[in-house]
Amino acid sequence: MKKLTVYILGIALLAVFSPSVYGEEKGQNGAKAIFEQKCSICHSIERPKSKKKTAKEWESTVMRMKDVNGCPITDEEAKSIIDYLSKNYNK
Repeated sequence: MKKLTVYILGIALLAVFSPSVYGEEKGQNGAKAIFEQKCSICHSIERPKSKKKTAKEWESTVMRMKDVNGCPITDEEAKSIIDYLSKNYNK
């Protein structure tokens, strides 16, 4: 009975902590996918990848693409793209 309790507790802990780790990996991969899908509508994704900008500069660029140029992204997608670009293409 004691082994069963330890086993169930172990499974429960694994279930609780695994999604958070998976979610972080999925978040970064999801942001990359959104960036590649949405930004490639108007231009090559190599264009932004060739730049190095601060987080504030990426925010300005992405929001300009959204608000002025009409890029079809939600505010949440914009934030994901900004975070992705800031982490991977930072000055």
